[in-house]
Amino acid sequence: MTNRQSCIPQTNLTRRAVLGLGTSVIAGLAGCSGSKTDEEEIDYDNLPNRSELAPDDNTHQPNIDGKKPAEWVEQRIDTSDTRWFYFSSACRPFGLVNLSPDTVTDGTWDAGYVYDREYVRCFSHVHAWQLAGIPVMPTTGEFKGHQGMDSYESRFNHDDEVVKPGYHRVELEAYDVTAELTSTTRVGVHRYTFPEDDESRVLFDTGADIGQSDVSYTEVQRVNDREIAGYSLLDSTLRRPKETPVFFVAQFSEPFNDFEGWKDGKQLDGDFDSIAGSDAGAAVRYDTSEGDSIIVKVGISYTSVEGARRNLEGEFSNSGFDEIQADAVAEWNQWLGRVEVSGGSDKQKTKFYTDLWHALQGRRIVSDIDGRYSDFTGSQRTVRRVELDSEGRPRYPHHQHDAWWGSQWNLNILWSIAYPRVMSSFCNSMVRMYKDGGLLPRGPSGGNYTYVMIGDQAVPFIAAAWHKGIRDFDIEAAYEGLRKNAFPGGIRDHAGYEHTDDARGGGMEYYIDQGYVPADIEAGGHHREGASMTLEYAYQDWCLAELADSLDHREDATQFRERAQNYRHLWDDDWKYMRPRNKDGSWLTPFHPFGEGNKTEDFTEANSAIYTNFVPHDVAGLAELFGSPEKYAERLDKAFREGKEYDFVPENKERASHPIDFGNQPGLHMAHLFNYIGQPWKTQRWVRQVKEEAYGNVSPYAGYHGDEDQGQIGALGVLMALGLFSVRGGAASNPIYDLTSCIFDEVTIRLDDDYYSGDTFTIRTTDNEPANQYIQSASLNGEVLDGPWFPHEELAAGGEIELELGPEPNKNWGGNIKDAPPSEQSNSD
Repeated sequence: MTNRQSCIPQTNLTRRAVLGLGTSVIAGLAGCSGSKTDEEEIDYDNLPNRSELAPDDNTHQPNIDGKKPAEWVEQRIDTSDTRWFYFSSACRPFGLVNLSPDTVTDGTWDAGYVYDREYVRCFSHVHAWQLAGIPVMPTTGEFKGHQGMDSYESRFNHDDEVVKPGYHRVELEAYDVTAELTSTTRVGVHRYTFPEDDESRVLFDTGADIGQSDVSYTEVQRVNDREIAGYSLLDSTLRRPKETPVFFVAQFSEPFNDFEGWKDGKQLDGDFDSIAGSDAGAAVRYDTSEGDSIIVKVGISYTSVEGARRNLEGEFSNSGFDEIQADAVAEWNQWLGRVEVSGGSDKQKTKFYTDLWHALQGRRIVSDIDGRYSDFTGSQRTVRRVELDSEGRPRYPHHQHDAWWGSQWNLNILWSIAYPRVMSSFCNSMVRMYKDGGLLPRGPSGGNYTYVMIGDQAVPFIAAAWHKGIRDFDIEAAYEGLRKNAFPGGIRDHAGYEHTDDARGGGMEYYIDQGYVPADIEAGGHHREGASMTLEYAYQDWCLAELADSLDHREDATQFRERAQNYRHLWDDDWKYMRPRNKDGSWLTPFHPFGEGNKTEDFTEANSAIYTNFVPHDVAGLAELFGSPEKYAERLDKAFREGKEYDFVPENKERASHPIDFGNQPGLHMAHLFNYIGQPWKTQRWVRQVKEEAYGNVSPYAGYHGDEDQGQIGALGVLMALGLFSVRGGAASNPIYDLTSCIFDEVTIRLDDDYYSGDTFTIRTTDNEPANQYIQSASLNGEVLDGPWFPHEELAAGGEIELELGPEPNKNWGGNIKDAPPSEQSNSD
């Protein structure tokens, strides 16, 4: 076939100009030109095939009771109640591409791969927070691309399905096509095995609306008879305020017979090289014999077509499908094998490694293989590049992510233990976004600030990283950005999705002047619940005080430590609950500690009964307000006894009506609070029960309760299984771990020697039977451990903890309040 070299007609220039895309979006194709972002040269031959975040010990493939770690993973757990970004199969850790089948293509909730749906509508490459893109579908017979997914979807059967980390296979019954998927970090790889048919096609429905936003425009061009390229322009959303392009280059293992397409619901006739429009797509046609396989490699980029091609050519470009798929599984074994467990039931190991898998794939890389990324913090899109190391490689991949809301109780802890390189990469990404746009982000998407949720959750994340010795990022710039966020005009001042420059929905002026954010301020945005803001700001101020102390900003430390006590301004001593206040200082009336249905009365996705416990930095001070640790423990225990009646996770429509909710972030620490008030056996009891009843299921119908925010519930499940936690999120200048009973006989955590001096940290249990959930005694490196905590420095140096378990509480172990973990009020750290 002739190699056509004409460019796409110069249409839609206004949209391109707004995006900063120039006059030729499909630049870099034969016969087209485009401007470069800079003149730096990259040695592409030496760029990594695997993720830049991969651990160095890439030969370590542990055996976990007869299986490799990836063999224990079951990705379909709880996929009957799912979200667009929840499910991934053919992906790499934190991959820019996460290729998988879509059975529902519209919306955020109940979208993507939904288990009980009978039809595959497409295989799309991006399932990320507020981002989607490049749906592909093989078909035979009549051309149906212009009729949409309702016409060309295909029934499939779970009995014929194979799903494992890095691989997915389904049989498309409508077309007698076997579809297999795998990927590298930035490239989706498809293998379609066709029947005999002279109308076998691969559709690229790039104009279809999928996921969380509509596609407002698309362009696709034939480059030659083995390659097409183009982009989809994702429309803005409530959260991601600017249109965002997703670019692709697709290369085929065999030359195609024809390039076809459609626009505005009509199939295009004649011979053409390009397709463009708001409702358009392309297809390539083959004349196949029985058993012919076509391999399609699709490079994805958020910067340009050139970027997509560089990604495609830089990651396993000369490898076949089987080699790439085998390497994907090996890489997952490498990552999952950082934590090795033995003992426990098969169900527990399946859930454990599935939880760990979730914690390693939800918050995506968005930079190209050469470090270029798309910055939308200004009025127009700018393509930038992360810093390069001495060998000319990107120092870290740039990321996007949903809010860190609540991550102090899951990802911050897990990543800093087993994956400090990941934590470093995210710190660098947030600092880079601060340098680009002037604010440390709260949940960036597609290079945009989104202002998702409330507060400044970057504070506990960065403080935990720094205090645990993860310091290969610009801490002074980070601190500068965090300090800015803690005053009017910073990120805290933006209520949820409040995008205006003069946003004040976060109420920082009130917080500083009055010591709380009132319930009755008038502002835009969402999640404008002042009581929750007050409590979260107070914790974040404490984290910032700890960081300021470590960096010798003493005046700041004093100021933020004083502000960290602002939680006391919401304490109503008559009710013994945190209660919202109005601007004039009066209590919000009427007041109900429990909401009705989802009505929260100034609390974000929770209620006063849950948020009253949101004083993680000063549990001792909170207990003092209750009158004594014993009185506080009585309230907590009553809440958990009630929570047990509904397996600790209320129905979605009754979230605010109950005192315990392990299906959402604000109360994820509550079972561990007993450690701080002299009753650690109750932490041991309730953590075990929450782990089993709320998170223990391994079927497609339960296990995460629908709100698995990009690995957060998975990470919490891992920590509960290990018996490690940190109520204060690891943000203290001398971070610690809270201890409870481990569900396995032995756990070995392989430490990263770039950050920690030890090789491994081991947890061993004796008499670990299902009924033996209580710690009878404990030792750390052979020394008696009297209380339910130990310092991070002991873990970082390597060593082991030994736990003797039994069926009844040993109230003498850790039962003295002086053995409780440090709390701000105790000043013991």
